[in-house]
Amino acid sequence: MPRIAEARDAAAPSSTEQHARVQRILEAAVALATEHELERVQMNEVAKLAGVAVATLYRYFPSKTHLFVAVMVDQIDQMSAGFARRPRPGLSATAGVHDTLVRVVRALLRRPLLANAMIQSNGAAKAALVPDTARVERNFRQLLYDAAGIEEATERDATLVRVLIHAAFGVIQSCLNGRITVPDAEQDLRVMCDLLLAEWPESFT
Repeated sequence: MPRIAEARDAAAPSSTEQHARVQRILEAAVALATEHELERVQMNEVAKLAGVAVATLYRYFPSKTHLFVAVMVDQIDQMSAGFARRPRPGLSATAGVHDTLVRVVRALLRRPLLANAMIQSNGAAKAALVPDTARVERNFRQLLYDAAGIEEATERDATLVRVLIHAAFGVIQSCLNGRITVPDAEQDLRVMCDLLLAEWPESFT
């Protein structure tokens, strides 16, 4: 398990150069976590690969937990952009959400060590100390709203999708741990969507 994040504020990049530096750090973390388990990824190795000083790395990411939660936000955003470029028209709202969850599972399983690093870090992070945990849920929720065609979610929609996200991450973790197969995971996601989203209309448009 990753070390729980420390109670230190993370600096936010402001200039173009700082944003580029942070992106290099995220890319370095992805590269290392794709090849090694989270416990073996060292912050000094991330800094070296990103071409930044260790102090600079810790300024933006006070702990490994901060770093890999931020990586998760970035990966969700990349998936969202990729799915938007390759839409699946003609699906119902519920089918669209299921299809998107299946695409997420398949994307994560292509790099299982990285997926474990992100999910473990996000699960260990305390929301008060690692603000990006809220961004993980918010951005993932928006990904599913987009899949369903929801432009203005009700409080009920938000609750249903929140429960679905928590359940989906459990299925993803079981798949990553080898407890269930990919076809089983996809079927479990179908059952979850059918049960939790049964009250949704065929389309929100």
